[in-house]
Amino acid sequence: MTILCTLILGFVAGLRSMLAPAAVSWAVWLGILNVDQTPLGFMGYRYTHIILTVLVLGELIADKLPFTPSRKSPPAFIARILSGGLTGATIGASLHLIPLLLILGAVGAVAGTLGGAFVRAKLAAVFRHDLPAAVLEDIFAVLFAVLSVRGLK
Repeated sequence: MTILCTLILGFVAGLRSMLAPAAVSWAVWLGILNVDQTPLGFMGYRYTHIILTVLVLGELIADKLPFTPSRKSPPAFIARILSGGLTGATIGASLHLIPLLLILGAVGAVAGTLGGAFVRAKLAAVFRHDLPAAVLEDIFAVLFAVLSVRGLK
C-alpha cells in the first residue's frame, strides 16, 4: 500500500507541485509518518506544514492566471520532479527506504505532469474554457492527496 500511495502522491506533485509535500508534511505533523532522526525531519517541524499549505494556496490561485507558464516548461517540470522526489523520500524516511521511494515519487511526478497536462487540455477543449478544467484538476489532486495520506496509516 505504501508504494501505491507514494506513486499517487508523486502523481499529485505532477498536478500541483506543492500539494504532495504539504500532504506528507501534515502526515508527519499528525503522527502518521515518523521522520524524526532522519535527514527529512524538517518535514515535521513546527511550521513546515503551515508554510507548505500557504504555498499550496498560492499555487492553486497562480495556476489559474493566464501568464502562468506550462507545467511542462523545464523549470516547472524539474520542480515537480523534485517535489515528487521529496514527497517519496519523506515517506521513505519513515520506513528507511529513502532511495526507492524517492525514485517512485519522482516517477509519479513525471506521470502526473504529463498526464495532468494532457487531461486538462482535453477537458478545457470540452468546456471551451480552461478554468473549469483547472478547478476539476484541483479537486482531483486534493482528493487523491488526502486519500493517499490516509492510506499511509
